[in-house]
Amino acid sequence: MADINRRRILTLLKNKEMPVNELLKNFDITQATLSNHLSILRKAKLVESRIFGKQRIYRLNIEPLKIFTRNIDKFVGNLGENIFSEIEIRTRK
Repeated sequence: MADINRRRILTLLKNKEMPVNELLKNFDITQATLSNHLSILRKAKLVESRIFGKQRIYRLNIEPLKIFTRNIDKFVGNLGENIFSEIEIRTRK
């Protein structure tokens, strides 16, 4: 989450799943670099992937973000409440 490219990937995936080649159109980096960022996000369980033909399709895994938001609430009160509500609204669409 510290890297701007990884945050951008999560932002792109919040509304729909996307194959690597579609994600790549939104960056000025190589496919190898994008794949490295996606690997880091997969290891952190922030994205999931499935294979469709020859393509790997990625989607946001919302559960770790929900857990993170709940834990933030324990430390700073209801700061995460609005974030959690926004995640819920976007997940339902």
